[in-house]
Order: sequence, then C-alpha cells, then structure tokens
Amino acid sequence: MTNEELKMYLKFAKRLAKKAGKIMLKYFDEVKEYHYKDDKTIVTEVDEKINKMVINEVKKNFKDHAIDGEEEKSGKSKYTWVTDPIDGTAMYQRHIPVAMFSLALTEEGRPVVGVAYDPFTDTLYEASLGQGAYKNNKPIHVNKTYLEDSSSVVQIDMWPTATYNLYDIEKEIGKKSYIVTIGSIVHAGVEVAEGNFTLALFPGGEGKNCDIAALKIIVEEAGGTVTSLFGEEDKYDRAIHGAIISNGIVHDEIIDLIKEIGVEKC
Repeated sequence: MTNEELKMYLKFAKRLAKKAGKIMLKYFDEVKEYHYKDDKTIVTEVDEKINKMVINEVKKNFKDHAIDGEEEKSGKSKYTWVTDPIDGTAMYQRHIPVAMFSLALTEEGRPVVGVAYDPFTDTLYEASLGQGAYKNNKPIHVNKTYLEDSSSVVQIDMWPTATYNLYDIEKEIGKKSYIVTIGSIVHAGVEVAEGNFTLALFPGGEGKNCDIAALKIIVEEAGGTVTSLFGEEDKYDRAIHGAIISNGIVHDEIIDLIKEIGVEKC
C-alpha cells in the first residue's frame, strides 16, 4: 500500500470519526433504547446507528472492502474496516463521558490505519503505517516507565464472562503499579500511546478485535507494543486472544507473568 493510499484512507477514517462523534453527542443525554448481549455487555441504539453509518460510508466509497463492526458486519475482503462504534457503552448509557469511537483499516488482518475519537473533548488520535501517531495533529509517544515506578498506571479490564481470567494477574501487578479501570479499553489504550499509562490488559476473544484493532497501530506507531496475552501477533479482522497494550518496556514481564500464573490460550 502506497503512502498516498494510506493518506486517503486515514482522511476517510478521520471524517467518519468526526461524524460518529456528532452522533454520540447528539444522543448522549437521551439514550432510550438499549439491550444486553449474551456476554452481559450493553448495546444502545446509538451503537447501532454509528455502526450502520460506517457500513454505509464504506460501501459507498470502497465497494470491494469489508466491514467488521462490533454490532454488525458486511462482506469479506483482504481489506476490512474494523470498528467499535462506542467503546465504553456502559458509561455512555449512564451519561458518563469516557466513551470513544474507534476505526481501523486492516490489510489481511494487519491494521494499517487507525483512529480513535473522544467527542466530549474533541480529541482525535490517529496513526498510519510507518507515519507515527498523533493526538490532534501533534506527535505522541509512549512513556519509559517500569511497573515498579511510582508514576506507573495500569488499566486491567475484567468482566464475568470474559474469555480470559485476569484476576490473579491483577493481584500481582497491583503489588507494583496503581491500577484503574476507566470504562473504555480504547480510552485506556490511547493513554498508553500518549504516555499517561504504562500498560492496559484486555481479556476479550470472540468479537473483541473491534476493541483493539485501532489501538494496535496507534500504540505501536507511538513506540509501544500490542500483542495477544501470550505475546503473539493476532490478526484483527477476526477473534483475538486478549491483548497486552504496553509501552514495550514492560511487555515481556507481563507475558512471563501470564505464563507463570497459567492462563491458557482458548
């Protein structure tokens, strides 16, 4: 893929991010319709509106591309747009402004363009392959913090039906770092990219590639590392095996800890 193509796709992704943000803001104070999926996660009418918007825009502009949305999919292709229309829906439905929109273009499962947008602060994170990562057009970089450092902040997501159990991991990391959960893995991931967090761990599998695809390229273009929980390269147009999203420095330590505790790959 040429640099000109990457620029075109990134421009398209940024336009959709801003469009999604307007929808999020429009309905933020009046979310009325919602339901729960089998894994107990919530879906609102706004998730579905944004997901549909992405599908329609991709179909209109790139007819040979596929879309893998957390709420709806369309088509099959070596080029797949992967979106989480609202990451942090539980917070959004409760009118807590931490949710974000994310979108990535993958080529045979590898993210080559990614955006994450916080409409509440009008903050856009973006990256394309080999071009660095940016927050509102300014370069961002991961920190150089170790888990033992007093400034180290870590997010660990967990829910009862998650594919992987990270409760024992959380106990061990909690001996070294300050642990938070802000209600959105995308939000936590861009905080890693920006250098505010050292690490974020995510235990999702089937359907959860939508949460991580954009973070993969944004964090790595910012100098960090994103892999499965087992240190392997996942493809992001299909189910993943959890995610370690780190500044790179602590990555091997987390992989070793996961092996030591005995988390098994599903």
